[in-house]
Amino acid sequence: MISSADRLETHSSNGIKEDNTPDVTRWWSERRRKYNKGLVIAGFTAFIAYAVLGELLIAPYDRYFEITLFTTLFQGIGYLFMVLVANLFYNLGPFLDKHFNTKNSNFFRNSLFYLGFWFSVGLPFLIPAMIIVEYLLHV
Repeated sequence: MISSADRLETHSSNGIKEDNTPDVTRWWSERRRKYNKGLVIAGFTAFIAYAVLGELLIAPYDRYFEITLFTTLFQGIGYLFMVLVANLFYNLGPFLDKHFNTKNSNFFRNSLFYLGFWFSVGLPFLIPAMIIVEYLLHV
């Protein structure tokens, strides 16, 4: 029978209930690819927004603003490093799930995953947002 926590419970021949809930660590590792894909797409999109907004809003007023091949490569390597750091923080998901999800709730687990996912995907967009703020403060 399937319970509200999406656990598959079976009764063995001796009447002991067995819980066939997927392993928490495996559940999180199965979603790591989606997490990393989101980070890569967010980083690329945020860089494009940075380049466009920088050229439109900052470059006309700051002659030192430029985007070169060197700065693009430097920022790309820096972002790859930050993806590695984000993956270290991703490990907080299974840890928090194991220690605070006492009822083994899939709702809790999914909420925790998407909270971390959208926070991590949103962080790169702080740079384009800072360009807009800088423009509004100095113009």
